Amino acid sequence: MAHLLGAEALHLEYPTRVVFDAVTLGIEEGDRIGIVGRNGDGKSSLLAMLAGRKEPDSGRVTVRGGTRIGVLDQADTLPDDITIAAAVVGDMAEHEWAGDARVRDVIEGLLTDLPWDAQIGSLSGGQRRRVSLAKLLTGDWDVIALDEPTNHLDVEAITWLAGHLKKRWPANAGALLVVTHDRWFLDEICTETWEVHDRIVEPFEGGYAAYILQRVERDRMAAATEAKRQNLARKELAWLRRGAPARTSKPKFRIDAANELIADVPEIRDKVSLQSLAVSRLGKDVVDLLDVGVTYPSTSSGTQGGSGTQGGSGTQGGSGTQGGSGTQAGSGTQAGSGTGGKTVLKDVEWRIAPGERTGILGVNGAGKSTLLGLISGTVEPTEGRIKRGKTVQVRTLTQRLDELLPHWNDPVRVVISGLRTSYTLGAGSKAQDLTPGQLLERLGFSSAQLSTPVKDLSGGQQRRLQLLLVLLDQPNVLILDEPTNDMDTDMLAAIEDLLDSWSGTLLVVSHDRYFLERVTDQQYAILPGPDGAGRLRHLPGGVDEYLRLRQRVESAPATSAAASAPAASGLDGAALRAAQKEAAALERRIQKLTQQVDTAKHALADHDQSDYEGLGERMKAISAQEAEIEELELRWFELTEQIG
Repeated sequence: MAHLLGAEALHLEYPTRVVFDAVTLGIEEGDRIGIVGRNGDGKSSLLAMLAGRKEPDSGRVTVRGGTRIGVLDQADTLPDDITIAAAVVGDMAEHEWAGDARVRDVIEGLLTDLPWDAQIGSLSGGQRRRVSLAKLLTGDWDVIALDEPTNHLDVEAITWLAGHLKKRWPANAGALLVVTHDRWFLDEICTETWEVHDRIVEPFEGGYAAYILQRVERDRMAAATEAKRQNLARKELAWLRRGAPARTSKPKFRIDAANELIADVPEIRDKVSLQSLAVSRLGKDVVDLLDVGVTYPSTSSGTQGGSGTQGGSGTQGGSGTQGGSGTQAGSGTQAGSGTGGKTVLKDVEWRIAPGERTGILGVNGAGKSTLLGLISGTVEPTEGRIKRGKTVQVRTLTQRLDELLPHWNDPVRVVISGLRTSYTLGAGSKAQDLTPGQLLERLGFSSAQLSTPVKDLSGGQQRRLQLLLVLLDQPNVLILDEPTNDMDTDMLAAIEDLLDSWSGTLLVVSHDRYFLERVTDQQYAILPGPDGAGRLRHLPGGVDEYLRLRQRVESAPATSAAASAPAASGLDGAALRAAQKEAAALERRIQKLTQQVDTAKHALADHDQSDYEGLGERMKAISAQEAEIEELELRWFELTEQIG
C-alpha cells in the first residue's frame, strides 16, 4: 500500500500543558482510522495537524505529492447568503451533478428533506451540519478527515454515512480519519483505532470492539491507578460479547481471549434486584398512555418540531443545540384539537412498567419530544387519557442546561454542597451509598475541577454535572433526551456504568445507537400511520428493524398500502390467505401474552420484597414470556414483510 501522509516528531504545546510530544505516525492507502480519547486530550488538534489546518510547534507533516485531503471540522463556516445548491455543488450545471452517481447518492442520503433552493441562513444548526457534510462528500478526495461527523445526525443518516464511507473507495485505496464518540460508527467503518492519551497516540488493530479488548489487556498490566478504567472497559467488553453477538464476527476480534478476560465478569445489570427495588419504589402503576393522541393547531405546529439537536422548525428559529424541544415548546393544555391542525401522535397505547428500560427511535419531528412530554406531564393529550401512579416522580435530562443556570457562576464544590449528602446506587447486596463528590469522581471530575465555575466547564462536563443534579433528586422515572452530546467514549462508558445501577424506570431518546442498545432492554419507534400521524410500535428486532421499517416507509409507492399489498407481497391465493391468517393469530397471541406480562409485573408489588428467591422465580417466568413475545413478533414481522 502506498504512503499518503505522515507525521514526524510532532510537538504541540499550549500555555498550560503539553498536548503532544514527539508523535510519529503514518497513513497508507486503504487505512480506515478511528481516533478516540478523552475530551481535551488533543483528538481534534491531531486531526487538524494531519490535515494541514494547524501547524505543530515542532516536527512536520509530510504529504505525498498530488494527495487531495478533504476536511470536516466542528466549526460552521457556511455563509448565510447562499443556497443549499450553491453550497453543495457550486456553479456546476444541473445535468453535470445530476449525472454523477456519487453526488446523487449524497444528496439522497443527507438532504432529501431540505428545499434545494433554501438559504443557508434559514437552516437550523443540525441542517447546516448536514449541508457541510454533503459539500465535503460530493468532492473527490484521496484522504477524508472527519471531526465528529455524526453530531446532529439521526440513526438513519448515521447508517447511510457508514455505508457510503465503506463503499466510497476500493479496499486498498483512499484513507479515512474520523474523530467520533459514536462507538457503533467506529466499529462499523474502522480497521484501526488510535487512542490519544498522555501526550502520545497509541495505535490498536481493528475497530472499537477490538480496541476495547486490546486496551483491557494493556490495562491488566498497568499500575493500580488504572484499575478504574480497566473495570469499565472489561464491563463494556462483557456487553459487547453477551449483548451484541453480531460484533463478535469481526475478523480481528479474538473471541477466545475475550472469553478468558470476561469469565469472572457478572452480567452488566442485576435485573432481578433492580426490578424488585423499582417495584417497591413505584408500586404497580407508573404511567399508562391509553389510546392517546396529540394534535397541535396549525398556528402552533412548530411546537412539536423535533429534538433540540436538530433545532426547531423555521418558525422557531434558533440554533439546533438550543432549539426548544416539544416537551417545553407549547403546552398541550393550550394546543386543543384544532381543526386543520397537525396530528403528531395517534392511538398510542403504552403501559410503562416499573423498572422498564426503553429506547425510543424516530425521525426528527416524528413526535419523540411530544411523547416524552406526555409522560413527564408537560404536554396534555387532546384525545385518550393518561393514568399516572401516585408515587411517580419524573425527571428529564433535557438538551438544555436548565438545572445548571441557577448555578452558572458558582464553583462546582458550591453546587454540590447544597445537595443531599448521599445517594444510593444499585440494589440488594450490591447497593452502595455514595457522596456527591464520589459520584462526580465516577463521572470523571478531578479534585482540581471542583473549584471551576460551572460556566467555565466544558460542554461534556456541564452535561455530566447536569446528570448528577437530576440523579440526586432521586426520581423513580428518568427520561434522558440525547444524553450523549459532548461526551467522549470513556465518559459514555462511565455514564453507562452508573445507569446500570439505576433502579427506576428509564426512557432514552438518542441517536447514539451503541448507547441506546447498551442501556436499554427494548426499543420502540414512532412511525407514521396511513394518515401521517405518529404511532408507537415495538421493535423486537431493535434498531435494525427500525431501519428496515423506515426504508419501507421511504420507498413506499404513492398508492395506498391496501391496494398495493397483494402485488408487493409476492404471495397470492392460498399462500397469501394462510400468511394473513397466521399473522392475525400471532397478533392475538402477542396481545394476550403482553397483557399477562403487564399483570405479572404489577403483581410484583404485592409480593414480599424481602423474598428474593420468590421474586427471582417470578422474574424468570416473566422473562420467559417476554422471550416468547419476541420470537412471535419476529415471526409476525417476517410475515408482514411477505404480505407487503
